[in-house]
Amino acid sequence: MRKAVRLKIWRQTGLAAFFLGLSLTLMLLLPVAVTQAQEPGSADRIYVVCHVDIAPNGGGVAVANKLLQQYIADSRKEPGAVRIEAYVQADRANHFSLVEVWRDRAAFDAHESAAHTKQFRNDIQPMLGSPFDQRLHHLLP
Repeated sequence: MRKAVRLKIWRQTGLAAFFLGLSLTLMLLLPVAVTQAQEPGSADRIYVVCHVDIAPNGGGVAVANKLLQQYIADSRKEPGAVRIEAYVQADRANHFSLVEVWRDRAAFDAHESAAHTKQFRNDIQPMLGSPFDQRLHHLLP
C-alpha cells in the first residue's frame, strides 16, 4: 500500500514538475519585454488629466455628474478625440478626474476653444471646491 501511495505522489509531482518546466521554457523563449506597436502619429498625442473637485455641500455633486456626462458625450464627438473618460474617486463622490487623449496639440486646442467646453466650464465653475487642476502629458518613449 505504501508503494502505491508513493507511486501516486511521484506521478502527481512528476507531472507538476513537467508542466512547471514547460512553462519556464516557454517563458524563456518569449521576449523579455512585449511592447505594443505604436500607431502612426501616436507620438503626437496629447494626454490630459484634469481633476475636478466639487464643493461637498449644496447638492452640486448630482448636477456636476450630469454636466460631466454631457461634456464627455460632446467631447467624444470631436474629430481629434481619441478617448475621453471620467472617474469618480472611490472614497469621495465629489472628486472627479477627467482623462482625455487627443490626436495632437491642434485637436486639443480646438477642443479647448469649442463652445461646449466653454459652456461646461462656465456651468460647473460655481460648484467647484478648488480650481481645475489640468495637466498635459506626452507618452513616455
